[in-house]
Amino acid sequence: MSTTGTPPLLRATGLLKRFGGLTVVDDVSLDIGRGEVVSIIGPNGSGKTTSLNIITGVLRANAGTVELDGQRISGRKPHEIARLGLTRTFQNGRVIGNLTVADNVLVGLEPAQTVGRPFARLRGIPGLRWFPLLAETMSALIPGAARRRQDRDDEERVTAELDRFGSRLAPRRGDYAYSLSYANRRRTEIARALVSRPQLLVLDEPTAGMNQTETTEVLQQLLALKAAGQTILLVEHKLDLVMTLSDRVLVLDDGRVIAEGTPDEVRRNPRVIEAYLGKAFAEGADT
Repeated sequence: MSTTGTPPLLRATGLLKRFGGLTVVDDVSLDIGRGEVVSIIGPNGSGKTTSLNIITGVLRANAGTVELDGQRISGRKPHEIARLGLTRTFQNGRVIGNLTVADNVLVGLEPAQTVGRPFARLRGIPGLRWFPLLAETMSALIPGAARRRQDRDDEERVTAELDRFGSRLAPRRGDYAYSLSYANRRRTEIARALVSRPQLLVLDEPTAGMNQTETTEVLQQLLALKAAGQTILLVEHKLDLVMTLSDRVLVLDDGRVIAEGTPDEVRRNPRVIEAYLGKAFAEGADT
């Protein structure tokens, strides 16, 4: 149960991931309530991104379950999980360089689109998968009223997300993504993850490579999302950002949870201090 006292939006239980003989995630569990911001921190190699990859369907766990809004999503493919309302960014940037900024954001709406994807259920049936592809092509070439309404709605959503980042992205909507600065590529990825209005937004080091000014800008945008009720699961190395933004923090070390609590509780935990700064420093902090 989350700190909000209501059933959690996300529940991960007993996650275990091995690569050969190496255990990377070892019995990790977490709950996230609606409207909460929960961060996962830990030293390099502690299992943070692997945990996110299990939750979002990029990796299959050796054991454990993940539920979103009471529905089991363990074993589902990433695009299926995205359709259920969980979207993400990645630790390594994944903008599409030869698409415009606006089109990169528009890609994020694909899981939510239904009008332009007729007979989608037939895609998985051998011998019939050509039919929905043909129907989708015809819908794009000769759009009906429903398709035109969807296209207008998609355009409004993309504009709203670019406007969220103000002068950083809005004036560059027609620019190719390869021409963007590194920070603006990261902003484009966040906009793409947000455009479908997900139940849960998963961010993997969203400010990696940004300077202090850029990081502060993104923090203010994330605080605005939090104030609007957006549920967020965050992995981030910049502890000042984590402590400012988070309701709760989960700390991993060597694939295991070593602490969990509010930012103040976690920052004072000797095991956390030891994981980051060494045993001698932790013993000094505890005296």
